Amino acid sequence: MGRAKKLNLKQVAEALGVSTATVSNAFNRPDQLSAKLRERILLEAADLGYHGPNLAARTLRRGESDVIGVMLLDSLKYSLSDPVANQLLQGIAEVLVERNKHMLLLSSHADADQQRGAESLPDGFILYGAIDPRSFKFILKTGKPVVVVDSEYKETASVNIDNQNGAFTIAEYAIRDENERVAILGLRLIDTDRVCRLTEADLNEDSQEVSHSRLAGYRKAAEKINCHIAAASMWHIPINDAELAEIAAREALTMNPRPTVLLCMSDIIALAAIRVAKELNIKVPEELSITGFDDIPESARSEPALTTVCQQSIEKGRVAATLLLDGKTNENLVLETKLVVRDSCKPS
Repeated sequence: MGRAKKLNLKQVAEALGVSTATVSNAFNRPDQLSAKLRERILLEAADLGYHGPNLAARTLRRGESDVIGVMLLDSLKYSLSDPVANQLLQGIAEVLVERNKHMLLLSSHADADQQRGAESLPDGFILYGAIDPRSFKFILKTGKPVVVVDSEYKETASVNIDNQNGAFTIAEYAIRDENERVAILGLRLIDTDRVCRLTEADLNEDSQEVSHSRLAGYRKAAEKINCHIAAASMWHIPINDAELAEIAAREALTMNPRPTVLLCMSDIIALAAIRVAKELNIKVPEELSITGFDDIPESARSEPALTTVCQQSIEKGRVAATLLLDGKTNENLVLETKLVVRDSCKPS
């Protein structure tokens, strides 16, 4: 049996006894109709097998799709499981919903041919992190507005936090004097997929990455009170993953002499370190102060609750989406961080 022919907007309007503009408003401009009328039209249209105008046709007709592309540095699977990325997406979604826009998630590591088809649809893009250069260049060539988050390019608007100052503030709080033995569990500090310690050469690398800004903040706070942190007391963790973080934490906490302060570049890493400390019967914070960076919801619920830096991930998403939709694509905004003092760290 053949498939029933799909109705068009005019046919649906005639069947419902309303104008084509009324049906169009029900799907595209809900604020133009009463809630009761819109609900009736949507229900009756659905009964007829009509679920809204074809997006491709509407895009050709209006020159807009009402879709915003959000390109993530990592795979979609990883990004959707990462609490910081989730908070950012929440903030973006809040603004898009208010503006009657839709979100299309993309990964900079996706197959190039598949990506090009998807990238032709959005009206603009929000890029999260240091996106793959090929993907970045292709998006710029579309000529559509772009806002980047947690990165910075001269060609686009950007929304960042002051990572170095946030790291400096929490390290200054955690490191009480020059006699502290400080270790750092870093994130994406070098180009390798292995969990490993840094070398002195790694410390001299000139990088604009978020992680290196945080490392610079930690080191600046330590140097302020003549507390030396050797490269051998710093770990690189390739992704923000609890299992990999536990490997680094276990190596750090079995050093001799053992650290008295553990500075972690994410809350996921810090929470993993707390678990390892418990396994090794190390008392936190009596014997070991642990700090995080992010202020994800789990940080307040851990035992002990985690001292961390709030980087306003939800607000970053809101601001990025607002800049894009308002056409303010030449602005470079830096949001403040906030030290969140809880129980995992002795006060200085």
